[in-house]
Amino acid sequence: MSRQQSNQRSDIYNRITAKIIADLEQGVRPWTKPWTTGYATGEVSRPLRHNGQPYTGINVLLLWSEAIARGFASSSWMTFRQAIELGGAVRKGETGTTIVFASSFTRTETTETGTEIEQDIPFLKTYTVFNTNQIAGLDGRFDDVAPVQDPMSRIGDAGRFFANTGALIRHGGTAAYYAAHRDYIQMPCLNAFRDDASHVAVLSHEMTHWTGAPRRLDRDLSRYAKDRSERAREELIAELGSCFLCADLGIVPELEPRPDHASYLDGWLKVLSNDKRAIFSAAAHAQRAVDYLHSLQPELDEEEAV
Repeated sequence: MSRQQSNQRSDIYNRITAKIIADLEQGVRPWTKPWTTGYATGEVSRPLRHNGQPYTGINVLLLWSEAIARGFASSSWMTFRQAIELGGAVRKGETGTTIVFASSFTRTETTETGTEIEQDIPFLKTYTVFNTNQIAGLDGRFDDVAPVQDPMSRIGDAGRFFANTGALIRHGGTAAYYAAHRDYIQMPCLNAFRDDASHVAVLSHEMTHWTGAPRRLDRDLSRYAKDRSERAREELIAELGSCFLCADLGIVPELEPRPDHASYLDGWLKVLSNDKRAIFSAAAHAQRAVDYLHSLQPELDEEEAV
């Protein structure tokens, strides 16, 4: 990687991390802010590409945050060129939102001994997208329509989703946690929560922890109880995983921070200030956790899918 490419990547990490730190310093968790402002009248979801595919990882946070800051009601985004291809045009004076694309390519190199080896070279680049609220000529094709659906049926779907994972979930007591040494999730009884959606949000958080077990995604949780920095990193992953999963399930996450999150806030600020890549890593781990939980769901047959 050239020095210029390295500097560009570092600048991307610095700018995005600084934005998230600024929110946290104001006591705002930017990954839950979209649900607290009441701006969205449409269905709860992740930000969507022009083809309906949801964004993942760090781009979910960037687009949620930008939608709130600029008052966009639509969940759909596209590039300048995609807007033109779809018969639309970005309105004069509108500015786009920067998101990132991370990948790698393979390069063959010859060692001093003449041996050829293949190396994976990571790269990170930015590109600009526009919310469909900024684009004219789309004829309402990307307008979010409020779903006519009983909220309780959505909660029911969430219950089936968690049951399909096979996780051992126990109910009782006053605390929610994942017991890694015995591989079970402890949850207070349903009536201890403000509403059913809050129960789902907290369970989503603990389910994200559950995915880190050695026989699942194998995140190193051995230092969780001993190292505040490692604890903060894992809690950040679980926070993001909960929000990503709730968006996928169509459920508004918990709006009130849990009591233990006040102590995590300082830890998150320290981690993000010391490591400009930490939020990218946490978002990537959260995405893998949610993808893993989705992979445990049974496939619908053709009759059920209709």
